Amino acid sequence: MEPSVPKMSPPSLPAKQFALRFISGKYQGGEFPLPASKELVVGRSSELDMVLVEDMVSRRHAKITVTGDQIFIQDLGSTNGTFVNGEKIKRARLQEGDRILIGTSIIKLVAADASSSPSASRSPNLEDVAAGRRTSQVRTMSGSIAEIPLPDLMQLFSASKKSGVLVIRTDHDVGKIFFDGGQVAFSTVNENYEVPPLKCLFRILTWSDGSFDMEPPDPREFPNPVTMSTEGILMEGMRQIDEMSRLGDDMPPMHATISFAMPMIPPMRDLAPEEVDVLQLAYNYGHTETILNKSLAGDLDTAQILVKLLKGGYLRVE
Repeated sequence: MEPSVPKMSPPSLPAKQFALRFISGKYQGGEFPLPASKELVVGRSSELDMVLVEDMVSRRHAKITVTGDQIFIQDLGSTNGTFVNGEKIKRARLQEGDRILIGTSIIKLVAADASSSPSASRSPNLEDVAAGRRTSQVRTMSGSIAEIPLPDLMQLFSASKKSGVLVIRTDHDVGKIFFDGGQVAFSTVNENYEVPPLKCLFRILTWSDGSFDMEPPDPREFPNPVTMSTEGILMEGMRQIDEMSRLGDDMPPMHATISFAMPMIPPMRDLAPEEVDVLQLAYNYGHTETILNKSLAGDLDTAQILVKLLKGGYLRVE
């Protein structure tokens, strides 16, 4: 009879390691490794584990509890609150990819390099990061909209009732969204105040690459301010983005030149009045972005008509 071989239990895998990555604010670019099992207190006091030196952070702002793969964050009665993915929380469990707003810092929970050794106490690098990227006090928050999508930013600013001007810069455009106590008050693209603010806002929401800065509030009063709630703006914005994406390559680029198809074979009498309006705009201006700007309809409705006119043989892209 062969001797029995004892079964070896598989080696236990080490708990996944995480870190807090600062993706906006004073400490942008900094990273705070989380130990496998510990409670960390975050705040302005120099005696704490994670020290964030800024006015909007309370002395003892929040507590992060790490137990293996489970990570919880708890607000400690802070003045300005703690937010996770745009929602103000008292206590919440964190998942990888979650975004935390404390003061003016947006912090993302990310998987850490397993070979790195977490700091046993407070990270000494955050103030070094802040000193390395020191700028004027005018811009308190900045980052990339590829890292923090605009809908997420708007939810954060709405939930935390922030006031200021969110400036978004791409390779070709500059958009501005004016916030007053978390409510969107106005919006522009390339300082063109003739274009309705909601049209500008929905257009900005389609942008996926670029940088953002949160600048101080603008005290001026705008004609025809935005009255739609942030939640309503985001719902309608997401609907328009989805519908615009269905147009695909049929929609000409914003910089494209549009002209009449010559000879024009299809009869104009077959067009609806709103389609004739877009046809006239194409004749008068011959430029995609200007057609959208001048149209009395929204970008989505105008774009759908423009594509129809191109497909129908009334217009062509030069």
